[in-house]
Amino acid sequence: MIKKLKQAGAVLKKLKPFIAPYKWGFLGTVVTAVISVAAMTSAPRIEGMITTQLAKDASDIAGKIPGAGVHFDVILKILLILAVIYIIKMGTQIISMFLLTNSIQSAMHDMRNAVQDKIRRLPVKYFDTHSFGDTLSRVTNDIDSVSNGLQQSFIQVVSGVLTLVLVLVMVFTIQPVMAWLVVLIIPVSILISIAVVKRSQKQFKAQQDSLGELNGAITELYTGYNEILLFGRQKPSQERFREINGRLQKHALKAQFISSIMSPLISLSVYLCIGGVAVSGTVFVIQGMLTVGNLQAFIRYIWQCNEPLSQVAQLSAQIQAAFAGLKRIFEILDEPEEVPDPDPGVQLTQIKGNVEFDHVSFGYGDTPVIRDLDIKIKNGQMVAIVGPTGAGKTTIINLLLRFYDTDSGRILIDGVDIRTMKREDLRSMFGMVLQDTWLFSGSIYENIRYGRLDARKDEVIDAAKTANVHHFIRTLPKGYDMEIDEEGSNISQGEKQLLTIARAVLKDPKILILDEATSSVDTRLEKMLQEAMHKLLAGRTSFVIAHRLSTIKNADLILVLKEGQIVETGTHQELLEKKGYYEQLYHSQFSV
Repeated sequence: MIKKLKQAGAVLKKLKPFIAPYKWGFLGTVVTAVISVAAMTSAPRIEGMITTQLAKDASDIAGKIPGAGVHFDVILKILLILAVIYIIKMGTQIISMFLLTNSIQSAMHDMRNAVQDKIRRLPVKYFDTHSFGDTLSRVTNDIDSVSNGLQQSFIQVVSGVLTLVLVLVMVFTIQPVMAWLVVLIIPVSILISIAVVKRSQKQFKAQQDSLGELNGAITELYTGYNEILLFGRQKPSQERFREINGRLQKHALKAQFISSIMSPLISLSVYLCIGGVAVSGTVFVIQGMLTVGNLQAFIRYIWQCNEPLSQVAQLSAQIQAAFAGLKRIFEILDEPEEVPDPDPGVQLTQIKGNVEFDHVSFGYGDTPVIRDLDIKIKNGQMVAIVGPTGAGKTTIINLLLRFYDTDSGRILIDGVDIRTMKREDLRSMFGMVLQDTWLFSGSIYENIRYGRLDARKDEVIDAAKTANVHHFIRTLPKGYDMEIDEEGSNISQGEKQLLTIARAVLKDPKILILDEATSSVDTRLEKMLQEAMHKLLAGRTSFVIAHRLSTIKNADLILVLKEGQIVETGTHQELLEKKGYYEQLYHSQFSV
């Protein structure tokens, strides 16, 4: 229990920086809550005065005391006082909720920004080891859970504690003996809460984890929907979804059910207290030690005591979900970040495009991928990288762009170690066309212009012409203004590839990276594209990851990778004449 309290304290301590800027809003919430609770707890005592006055007047009338009657003037004054108290209570509640809502939503706004900024600083390694759906769930669902938990629980907890304190003060001033029955409710309720929370908290954590897993599965299943249909994998996909959904249902059921029994158990203790007070209070009234109005007020105070205890019990699920969400949020905020950029970083003013891998080695964890890569590439050369799957072709590009840093050795551009440059400056030198295309929801013009946001319309059109996609765009209903949907499903894969090539053309980079950029176009377009790429590559250093070796016959240098090492280098003709590993790869693509 002590360990869990320490963990909760550590989580709240991490929350403090997000709350601190809005401390005056939270302080205002507490002040108005104090006024509201004070008004609320004073009401039963004053309401009891009406009952006491009426009982006295009834007794005087029954005793036929001269001048006896109902003192409406006294009752009216008490009612006016109550009206003022109720108005104060309502007004302070409204102000309190406004201040609280503004403060919490501002804090959650900052938290979302912090998570987004953190994601921007995370290394690529994080996204290679965490599903997109789970990360998305932390940014959306978990922060929403925290927001709802704070919104619902903060004012209730503050008001609840104040209510219990003031109620105890009031009942002890009315009848100290009976007051001890009320005091017993609090430790009993605390023991019930501890017992329930102990059993439900791990279920809430499992619930949030399952929700993140479900989001990841949904994202994966929907983005790969066509492939699922193609391979007839609907049934296994449904079974996988049902399995995760069933796990979420199981944890959610246990979490919600266990936490929900807290309220009836606390209410039971309150009912038993009311029964004890009703019996003992009646005896005190008969003995003249307590007025009827004060007995009524005493019972009302017990109900006021029950209200915060029951509310906290009802909010238990939200509070625990909020804590589980906070843990998951701070897990991502505590993730190791990329190695910071040097400040100031080295900037190349005139980029030539000479690239050198100086005895570079790299591995993913304990698995070595690149071993002692040592090669110099002159500016303007077209360098093809070939090899079987897993040989390290894409890893070289990842290292060149500093998506990962080398374990040993250096990568230099124009003689400058890339680790001495800011990543933004380094990556601005490159243009990249991947085999997996990426377009965003927007017009075709906006998608091409993404390569250089200050480009003019005529420059965008020229880039499209170079990539041989201009004619296709003109045949579309709205031309360059046609909207591409979120998944880019309203144009073909080959057309999407051409648009990404046009984007790279527009950027006019000094160094170009092509990852089998022509793999998604037909033979006629590929030939036209090869001519356009020949113009684009002229005078630029380029790296081409090639799977179809027929496309790299004109490369100035071919690097043949095998198990992370360069086993052969040379031109296409030179490598064929060596009759080594490259020749085996080349002829294996044309063997019948």
